[in-house]
Amino acid sequence: MSPSAERFELPGGAARQNLPAAVTATALGPWPGTDPVEAAKVSLGLFTSPHLPVLVDLPARGVGSDPVGRTAALLVELPVDVQPYGWRFVDRPGQDLRRATSALSTDINVLADVAGAGEIHPEDLKIHVMGPVSLAASIHLHYGERALRDYGARRDIVQSLAAGLALHAEKLKAAVPGAALTLQIDEPEIASALAGTIPTASGYRTLRSIPATELRNTWTAFVMAAREAGFSQVAINLAPAASSLPGNGDPESQAAETASWRKALEIALECGVDAVALPLSDLDTGHWEQLAGAIESGMRVWAGTVPASSGQLPPSYSALMERITRPWQGLGLAVSSLNQLRITPVGGLAQLTPPEARAVLNRTMEVADALSEIRNS
Repeated sequence: MSPSAERFELPGGAARQNLPAAVTATALGPWPGTDPVEAAKVSLGLFTSPHLPVLVDLPARGVGSDPVGRTAALLVELPVDVQPYGWRFVDRPGQDLRRATSALSTDINVLADVAGAGEIHPEDLKIHVMGPVSLAASIHLHYGERALRDYGARRDIVQSLAAGLALHAEKLKAAVPGAALTLQIDEPEIASALAGTIPTASGYRTLRSIPATELRNTWTAFVMAAREAGFSQVAINLAPAASSLPGNGDPESQAAETASWRKALEIALECGVDAVALPLSDLDTGHWEQLAGAIESGMRVWAGTVPASSGQLPPSYSALMERITRPWQGLGLAVSSLNQLRITPVGGLAQLTPPEARAVLNRTMEVADALSEIRNS
């Protein structure tokens, strides 16, 4: 074991990763523009060890590069296409799925080319997928209703995506030999799914909430499948969808989603992941108390710290650091545990210009470096 790393154990003796002495940083995935070469150069060039480079995606390329289409490209024997109301399961693959698959393959090949040309050998690489619950909420069955409505469809999505992850991991290992793979599972619709506030196709009713026990079993099985597929680290990203942010929707639905998001965090901490990712701006004292126990048990927290707002410069790193240090000190967490943090932007960066996105990532790195100095002083 490296002298600059520390080994953590979870309750029950499950081993955690060796952590670097530094606070690290990463991005959540989406990047502006349509140039995969530039995106790969930024990711590999900025996030050198011990930070975490990512296989970025470029939603501006259109259909198939959006979060739903990109993840649907991994599904095994569940083809999809695009309808006016969104993605839909179909009987056979078509042009939309081929476009999604091609974009993903291009990104992997470009990453390999950029790494090879620059003689870059990343120790780690992160990819992100839409989680099985949010995917079921975003893809429609053949008759137009969301797959989330049907238990059998939810089960099939979990199994199909798990099988696709294994194939995806093989391609990634060939592209960046020797890199340890990290999986980020994005669940932006989880609060709405648990609260039962997602509208039906007609818009006159809402879909029944999924049971908490089913969510726990789904996430636990999916995390286990990811490890079997070859991902050494797994994180669940609980950053909510824009429709679930405060101020959107009626007060009753918002209250239900707020309670459900807290429940989702509780379940995420219990399903075998190595880390949870969440925006600090959404946390109250109760959330921090939930996280404190997990941190003390060795779990990592990916702290969504730096806002990504078009046309605005990110706040100063000192102001952003206070969002972490104040609750950290208030809960009596050890300074030596700061290296269990991974600093990220609050969300994806696709809505920004490339210079704005780089400014956000630079500020993210500055926050991580400043926290490292506190931790190691």
